Amino acid sequence: MPEPTERDPLIPRAVVQANAHAEPDVKRRLGPLEISASNRRGILIGIWLANFLGSLNLTLVPTMMPSISSEFQKFHQASWLGTAYLLATCTFTPLYGRLCNVMGRRGANHTAIFFAAMGTLGCGLARNMESLILARFIAGIGGGGLFTTSSIIVSDMYTLRNRGLIQGWASCFSGLGMGLGGPFGGVITDLLGWRAAFLLQIPVFLTAFLLTQYNIRYVTPGKSKSTKEVLKRIDYFGSLTLLVSVGSLLVFLSTRYNESLPWSDARVIAPLVLAIVFFIAFLGVEIFVAPEPVMAPAMLRQRIPVLVSISNFLVGACNFSVTYFFPMWFQVVTLESASTAGLHLMPNSVSMSTGSVFAGWVMHRTGRFKTLNLTFGIFPTIGATLISLMREDSGPIQSWLSIIPLGFGNAVVLQTMLIALLANLPESQMAVGTGFGQLFRGIGQVGGVAISSAIFQSRLETELRKHIHTPNAEELIRQIRRNSAFVRTLEPEQQREARDSFSVALKTVYIFAACLTFTAYCVRLPIPDMDLDKAHARQRKPSATEGRRNSTVAPGGGGEPAAVASSSTTPPESDSPIDTDTETEHVEARPTGRRHRRRLSTFESMDGTMDLESDEVGGSARVVKPVT
Repeated sequence: MPEPTERDPLIPRAVVQANAHAEPDVKRRLGPLEISASNRRGILIGIWLANFLGSLNLTLVPTMMPSISSEFQKFHQASWLGTAYLLATCTFTPLYGRLCNVMGRRGANHTAIFFAAMGTLGCGLARNMESLILARFIAGIGGGGLFTTSSIIVSDMYTLRNRGLIQGWASCFSGLGMGLGGPFGGVITDLLGWRAAFLLQIPVFLTAFLLTQYNIRYVTPGKSKSTKEVLKRIDYFGSLTLLVSVGSLLVFLSTRYNESLPWSDARVIAPLVLAIVFFIAFLGVEIFVAPEPVMAPAMLRQRIPVLVSISNFLVGACNFSVTYFFPMWFQVVTLESASTAGLHLMPNSVSMSTGSVFAGWVMHRTGRFKTLNLTFGIFPTIGATLISLMREDSGPIQSWLSIIPLGFGNAVVLQTMLIALLANLPESQMAVGTGFGQLFRGIGQVGGVAISSAIFQSRLETELRKHIHTPNAEELIRQIRRNSAFVRTLEPEQQREARDSFSVALKTVYIFAACLTFTAYCVRLPIPDMDLDKAHARQRKPSATEGRRNSTVAPGGGGEPAAVASSSTTPPESDSPIDTDTETEHVEARPTGRRHRRRLSTFESMDGTMDLESDEVGGSARVVKPVT
């Protein structure tokens, strides 16, 4: 090889040509803050369409229950159509925060859309109650992921202050879906049958899939993970123990209160024992075993995430206790049609959408959330109380407008609590923080439906036994509890007694919801206010420890420190970008004297240089003692 002379260039021509070819690719593949406005709109439309359908499926079933139970003659099992969906939602939602990191935003979002669409298709083709419940469970696996992935994608593309406004519009779509679920289910059931209400959603799911496939292409730097490594990082045991624990609790509530089996029956005792045992196992797995837990234990040691999660749990339980049993008042007590009963949820839809946008706009203008939450956070208690005071002869103002304060107030609360949670977390924990809050909201939703159903069935049975004393009373009570449409076929005197019994049982549920939302208001009082601009600036500023750890020599020499990634929304600085459907990781030297045992399931910074075992950056699932 000839010796270089003074005429030779300092940088070889091949390197210059390689960089020239590589540079356009770097510029063409943009970060989340650099994408065009049209690209951003395409992303938002795609994820919000999916959000709309996910919310629609949450409230689609209540107005369809009489028709479905009449076809299958299993009204006492009808609550499982709601709880199965919500059980899957609360169990699998935490995984999507992790999947957004290891599969990328697009991959995680498409996984959610796939399960939601397949489950919805299965509902439309179901031939018995058991297969319908199973299909609802499959749809729920994707339903929770739609909300989590969309929140994380929005967090990528917008600053904390603007995020409130954009999440307000996102919640507008979600609120619209929740509000239209009842009317849509009722109208389509009356016109085309209940199966059509599921099948008509499939083309919209396909549209959402195509929009996100085309538009979610912003990049993060680093190297991708193999499929095998991705699969290793999923918390299978945590998800399984949570699923069995919550599912067993639902079976216990169903067998004890919906089926009215005695406490001594093994079908009552066994699921209760399993629920307790597997819940303890879930905590043990999350704290001591899981390498990347779905419920990050570090969150449980922080006051604000805990308070926000308790509030989310209670708000979710209140929301679904009312939503699932509000149309029944008009179908059974006042004997209105399914479509009319569903239309009574429309004011809730409008108020939720308005409340979401209003909360986002106020936070965008003021940069604060505390006063907003205190002022409108009491509205749900007022709304639930007004609903509980309804009578059969109540006028249109009370029967149509009582639910408005509930929807508006809960929308404001959920918006402000999301921002409060994100404002109190470092950007390294954004994805898992979002999933953490959604986990408790999901458990609250499934718990609200299950517990309120148990309260309703227990009180209904008591009232029916108090009023019905005919020779065939047992059979009559059994048929009324199994098929609510059977009430319309009763003799006038018996029908009156049945309707009065339903009225008392439903009011008990509404009072239960009012107590839940008032407790949630009290829980939120200690949460401090924050300036969102300052919170965002603090999140983007790396700590001194992080700065020292990230000030390593960049690959390739030169003596210059590598760039420090400040947030998930910082445009990429790396010269090796990859798509968002791959994982980002940067190999670095760990501090001596520490052994890497577990990784907290958090959202890694853009260049992945945070120390996942640090007590300061990202936190740790448990304290790791120095090796002696």
